Amino acid sequence: MAQGFGKRVLKPQEQREAKILKQSVLKHFQDLEDPRVERGQHHPLVSLVSIAILATLAGADSFVAIERYGIAKQSWLETFLELPYGIPSHDTFGRVMAMLSPAGGVGEAVSGLGQWHE
Repeated sequence: MAQGFGKRVLKPQEQREAKILKQSVLKHFQDLEDPRVERGQHHPLVSLVSIAILATLAGADSFVAIERYGIAKQSWLETFLELPYGIPSHDTFGRVMAMLSPAGGVGEAVSGLGQWHE
């Protein structure tokens, strides 16, 4: 998908908000243990979990809906998340969420995500 003419230029207020979001996301998920093998870590785990939570809060009820949310909000998400390969596919969301243990640090916010099927 085309990315336009480069990174989005943020207004000063948006820069402050993006900085706060990035600090908050990192604070809550920096110690989350990644269950994937190293060669399968194209998308940072913090980014995957953050997108899944935000999409769920916005009403997403499947991994396809989470992917669609990510694509629709990609320019905003890139202001505070690392997305070197763009938005992960619905298959990636499903595979990674199935590997995460609710007791492993993600908490109840994503505990039901591994149960979704499309």
